[in-house]
Amino acid sequence: MDSPAPSSKFKINRWLPYWAVLQADVRQILQSWVYRAWVLVSTLSALGFLVYRAGVYREAGILQHASVLMTDLLRWCTFGSITLIIVLTAGCISSERGTLADSVLSRGISRYQYFLGKWHARLATVLGTFLIVGLSALVCSFFLLHEDLSLKGSLLALLTVAAVLGVVISGGVSVSAIFNSPLVGIAVLWIVLYGAGFALSFLPARYPSPYRTLDHLPAIVRGEYSLDSLGALIGWSVLISFLLAILGLGFFSRRDV
Repeated sequence: MDSPAPSSKFKINRWLPYWAVLQADVRQILQSWVYRAWVLVSTLSALGFLVYRAGVYREAGILQHASVLMTDLLRWCTFGSITLIIVLTAGCISSERGTLADSVLSRGISRYQYFLGKWHARLATVLGTFLIVGLSALVCSFFLLHEDLSLKGSLLALLTVAAVLGVVISGGVSVSAIFNSPLVGIAVLWIVLYGAGFALSFLPARYPSPYRTLDHLPAIVRGEYSLDSLGALIGWSVLISFLLAILGLGFFSRRDV
């Protein structure tokens, strides 16, 4: 009598579908013309402004403070990038609803893994790109312009702006899971973000406000800042991002695809 063959034990990685969605979405973002246009415009703007400032300092002898460059770049990246980030994130799920049930959810990928993979891919790609461009501009500013920057203050300013952009990204992924049309999601998110930012600007000074923080960027990059105030803004931004993701995940887990 033949003895039964020994059964082989396979270790099942339950998060493998999540990693597959994350990697596929990162590749999709990197191939997107919106992402490439955003990176190209941000890089050329930073490089052109840096060369202009350095040329004025070298040729005309007019003192060019690095804090002015960093402040302008952070402001441009914040206001100029918000609309592109909304376009880049607000259709990441809703644009795939036509084939979502057959191509993704019917192949062993849960809705939670699918949403988390999309969310984390957009956060990692967009925030990673922003931090790379910002750190590169910071390093160049130290070498080419008059050094009046505080390294700690500049890094804290980059982290603060990244936290605010994280709210935009999380909101974009969430509305893409709630609304069927990417255009509707873009419009709703754009109105909510700018309306909320405008309303927060009227709050007393003791409450964290993105607009107020952007106005204080010149002092922050020079090292003149309140750590408690910036920490509160970063903390609230992280919390709001998490709550927006929970909201989007809750709607997406109960909706038909």
